[in-house]
Amino acid sequence: MGAKVKVRNPIVEIDGDEMARVMWAMVKARLLAPHVEIDTLYFDLGLAHRDATDDRVTVEAADATREHGVAVKCATITPTADRAREYGLKHEWRSPTATLRDLLDGTVFRAPIMVGNIQPSVRSWKRPIHLARHAYGDIYKNHEIAVPGPGRAHLSFSPSGEGKVVSCMVQVFEGPGVLQGIHNTDASIESFAQACFAYAAEQDLDVWFGTKDSVSKTYDARFRDIFAREYEANWQARFEAEGRAYVYDQIDDTVARIMRSEGGMLWACKGYDGEVMASLLAAAYGSPAMQTSRLLSPHGGCVYEAAHGTVQRHYYSHLAGEESATNPMALLFAWSGALRKRGTLDGTPEVVTFADQLEAAGRATVESGIMTADLLTVADPHPDNRSVGTEAFLDAVAEQLERMLTGDA
Repeated sequence: MGAKVKVRNPIVEIDGDEMARVMWAMVKARLLAPHVEIDTLYFDLGLAHRDATDDRVTVEAADATREHGVAVKCATITPTADRAREYGLKHEWRSPTATLRDLLDGTVFRAPIMVGNIQPSVRSWKRPIHLARHAYGDIYKNHEIAVPGPGRAHLSFSPSGEGKVVSCMVQVFEGPGVLQGIHNTDASIESFAQACFAYAAEQDLDVWFGTKDSVSKTYDARFRDIFAREYEANWQARFEAEGRAYVYDQIDDTVARIMRSEGGMLWACKGYDGEVMASLLAAAYGSPAMQTSRLLSPHGGCVYEAAHGTVQRHYYSHLAGEESATNPMALLFAWSGALRKRGTLDGTPEVVTFADQLEAAGRATVESGIMTADLLTVADPHPDNRSVGTEAFLDAVAEQLERMLTGDA
């Protein structure tokens, strides 16, 4: 074994919960520690520690990410009432990922991890579809009322200082119902647009964006107008010179065109649209564990994470002493993404090369027929295909990586 690759500057390491946390330690021990020397700034976002610090640790992790530029995050629990009772929490803490997004003003980017022996469910897709999700406002910061009976619902805005109150009738209720108020800000939408065009320029992708401005003539139309303004002012000349395009349409038309496309674009989505479509793309390309996730702030700072959750059911089996067959690929690619970004920022090509080799080892392992159970049912049939547990899969990746690093692959 040769000398370890030295990562020049720190990476912010954000640990998580349950089975993802178990796999996190495995990836570090089997794939990173033997080959890379990394100084990490460690933050434990496991649910018990978030509770013990009144979630201050999440804020500290965001501050460190802003300062050092690159973070890698394990999957974490967003507690429900049941989970709060299970863990004996003081409070149902909000999603730590959402807190990081808010504090970093970040946009979430997802992309499939494609391998040669797993074909997308949509036959026309030949290239990966990257998805950008606006991660602010809408139903995620809503206020809701259970309407008890007949009455009038109004939407109003009272300006600071002098100015006239703006108000409109929402509905005259003749009986019980529900009422929801959502919002967004120009500043957040502008950051979303900037991040999308910057990501597309970096990845050499067209940008496709769809809303429902034909119905939502103020709210969705504001997204449309801000994207158009940002594109025309700062990106149009570059995109046209480099052969890229920005395509805007109604969200339903955009979905139809995506389904008939060959892929290979960045699909920008509002918050709820993005959450739904990210899950659709993950399933269509193979598995939620075969999708990367990256939080990108236009003000500096990237967080690389797994797109899936903490895999609660597998964790309980693990605690019972049963062998886990959870797919660790997304965690592996979170680390490789963070290493590649750190190496790019630091000007250390050997770190970038290692990140590339780590990803190649993961893909080659699946393509050799060694995979976890979630992939066995979607992989191209082959007599060499076999399902293995998490540890056996990581051992196979480690062997493949060692061959690549020594030139024996």
